[in-house]
Amino acid sequence: MSTEIRQLQPQQLWNKFADLNAVPRASKKEERVIAFMKAFGENLGLETLVDDVGNVIIKKPATAGMEHRITVVMQSHLDMVHQKNSDTVFDFDTQGIDMYVDGDWVRAKGTTLGTDNGLGVATIMAILESTDIPHPAIEALFTIDEETGMTGAMGLKGGLLEGGILLNLDTEEDDEIGVGCAGGIDITAIRTYDEEETPEFKIGFTIEVKGLQGGHSGMQIHEGLGNANKIMNRLLFDGFENFGLRISEIDGGGLRNAIPRESSAVVAIDAIHEDAFLLEMALISNNIKKELRTTEPDLNIAVTKCETPKMIMDLGVQEGVTRALYAAQNGVYSMSADIPDLVETSNNMARVLIKDGEIKVLCLTRSSVESAKMDLANTLRAAFELTGCEVEFSGDYPGWTPNMDSAILKVMTRLYEELNGEKPHVAACHAGLECGILGTNYPDMDMISFGPNIKGAHSPDERTQISSVQKYWKFVLEILKQIPEK
Repeated sequence: MSTEIRQLQPQQLWNKFADLNAVPRASKKEERVIAFMKAFGENLGLETLVDDVGNVIIKKPATAGMEHRITVVMQSHLDMVHQKNSDTVFDFDTQGIDMYVDGDWVRAKGTTLGTDNGLGVATIMAILESTDIPHPAIEALFTIDEETGMTGAMGLKGGLLEGGILLNLDTEEDDEIGVGCAGGIDITAIRTYDEEETPEFKIGFTIEVKGLQGGHSGMQIHEGLGNANKIMNRLLFDGFENFGLRISEIDGGGLRNAIPRESSAVVAIDAIHEDAFLLEMALISNNIKKELRTTEPDLNIAVTKCETPKMIMDLGVQEGVTRALYAAQNGVYSMSADIPDLVETSNNMARVLIKDGEIKVLCLTRSSVESAKMDLANTLRAAFELTGCEVEFSGDYPGWTPNMDSAILKVMTRLYEELNGEKPHVAACHAGLECGILGTNYPDMDMISFGPNIKGAHSPDERTQISSVQKYWKFVLEILKQIPEK
């Protein structure tokens, strides 16, 4: 890990981020980071507890003169999205993130960086460790598994926290103050199918879709980024319609909350169609590249001859599933009629895995309107059930309804304008934040979300702006000074 990172300002924050990024912390594999955070609190001599689901809570008394201010809950999640480029050799289970400085940005070498939500965690750690930062009593809440189910927030019991204000440090634009977010639900479609031996007259090809940017399936769903699973299905559908292409296997995408960057397939066609097939694939690939030339300039589609696969999908199932994948909504479904430029409802077709007689399709549907979320979920369910899939809904979590009369919102809006000479962008976001869930057991807590500039979250292009982190740190310190009295 580059020592450059530890020399950046504010040094106390970047040092904590470097410490944290040395600890593997994938969602649902947080044992090491939980132990790391528990030891951190105990070594500071602060009251530290780990609740029943693995959330870590560290409590620090107010500094002198701040005892009569409202207790503040500072909250971030411990887990990070583990994504890497296909040509990057890296073991997330054993290695710390390899970071480097690139001008005004911090990046990782071929992997996600972990600033989502590691910078929030590091911020809180720096304040807990500080001896010269004025602040009211603080309850630091480090939740687990935010990225793949929000089970930490869902499992947090009422009564563990006494704070009246919650600062969620999980927003990714430094001029934004978050006051609301979308809810989400996971859709999983599965079925089995019969395989048949590939006829002798067929030959094999691999089709690869690479070079897409990927990104956060909530915050970036409106940017028109390419979805590798949708692109692959378009190629396969065309190949079947024109040349009777048969599918042996498909492996596309990864985590539900990441827009899929890559997909690969092994297929078979009649040998007599080889030249025409390659010409057709080149034509449709060029069309797709032209369509996405602005948003995905590095898109690469490769069709390469390979050993003929021994087995292919049942023809009827192949026809059904490719049509379902074509019909299934991906991207923005509707925009909010009440909040300008806010995506209301969307879906990310995150994962398509077809191999050895099994089909699995994973989606994440988001919406700031509960009924619209379920409407789109049922739309997807219908498309996949029509092709014989069993469809399961899971991981359902609520959105966070904006409170424009929030007292801490008024404090932060005023402070931001004083510090920066302009008004902040007060907005709801299409990402899933934990505030809505936490509010179910703490309904009277005044909640807000903010953070520094983070780009490309959930992808290997994830990066954070150094100057923005400095701006954000000053804002945090001023907020803590200005917390209202009880």
